[in-house]
Amino acid sequence: ADQMYKQGLYNKNIIRALRSKDRIREILKKETGKDTDMNWSPFHPLCQQCGRMSDTKIISFNEENEEVHYQCQCEDSRWIPLAGGGKLTWRVDWPARWQILGVQVEPFGKDHASRGGSYDTGVKIAREIFEYEPPYPVVYEWISLRGAGDMSSSKGNVLSIREMLDVLPAEVLKYSIIKAKPNKSIVFDPGLPMVTLLDEFDDKSSTSRNQRAAELASLSSSRPVGVPFRHVVMLVQLTRGHIEEMIQILNRTGYKDIDVEALKRRCEFAASWLEKFGPEDLKFEIQVSLPDKAKMLSDAQKNALHMLGNRLTPNMDPHEIHELIYAVKDECGLTPSDLFKAIYQSILGKDKGPRAGFFLASMDLKFMQKRFLEV
Repeated sequence: ADQMYKQGLYNKNIIRALRSKDRIREILKKETGKDTDMNWSPFHPLCQQCGRMSDTKIISFNEENEEVHYQCQCEDSRWIPLAGGGKLTWRVDWPARWQILGVQVEPFGKDHASRGGSYDTGVKIAREIFEYEPPYPVVYEWISLRGAGDMSSSKGNVLSIREMLDVLPAEVLKYSIIKAKPNKSIVFDPGLPMVTLLDEFDDKSSTSRNQRAAELASLSSSRPVGVPFRHVVMLVQLTRGHIEEMIQILNRTGYKDIDVEALKRRCEFAASWLEKFGPEDLKFEIQVSLPDKAKMLSDAQKNALHMLGNRLTPNMDPHEIHELIYAVKDECGLTPSDLFKAIYQSILGKDKGPRAGFFLASMDLKFMQKRFLEV
């Protein structure tokens, strides 16, 4: 807006609108079905005394000097320059900017696209008042919050961009918007789906990754981590944020040449995400002593843990541990959920936890063997 004022372009369009006040009123009446007050003006002067615009009315204007004379309810009355002295009303301001900026394509929310809405009136005003062919419309749907409905600042149902950038890299937030077609509603879920979204963006080989959207969303400062966000979430809790211990675990489980600074930044996101949006299933704390829940396991579950403790060996990778768990559950006649529950109850005191293969591969072997045999 400042640049437009400097160029005098905005002032010229204000004069055009003031000169065509009656025709604009006719357009608004025809398109919206609503009458405007006789004192209505397409330009709202800013009262220099009380600072309000809603209580001012225009008495006259000077085209040559680009000034307007207003009267305010606070009794202040004076001439002021158009530049910085107020603004056009929204339905006039929008098409005025189309003409000034040479806008050819305009994306906007579906509320502006309703019959008699801002775009309909903007089309008429652009053509008849500013002699400009209106831009091609790209109507987009709402962004809604999972389980809470459409985002609305007036209803308090909103997540701010600042809040989201505490838990999600900027390029991933951009990706979540760009990958969706404008006319499709975006249901934003900051819980587990956000973990999937982040990993989808990071993994260039993912079949669900929108390559073009990722390209458009990428920032020059973006640095890939190469470690699934779900793993980082687990390691932040397991190591209590100690980066050196985390790198040792990652190296041991097959992740090499890690960008330490990128990992540190991702750990900050993980810690913040856990605090604000992390589901209880993913939050855990290693229990120093045997949890009471583990003492209530069935004989078959205890036997399976005994076998698992004896068969775990140094340097087993997550896939090997996963295969071992399934072999043990078959030998003991357990369902997968029975054995997984026994593992988590023994170490975490909870029925659920991180993915068992990577979780156990990240743990200290002697601690696991001692705990499983203790059970």
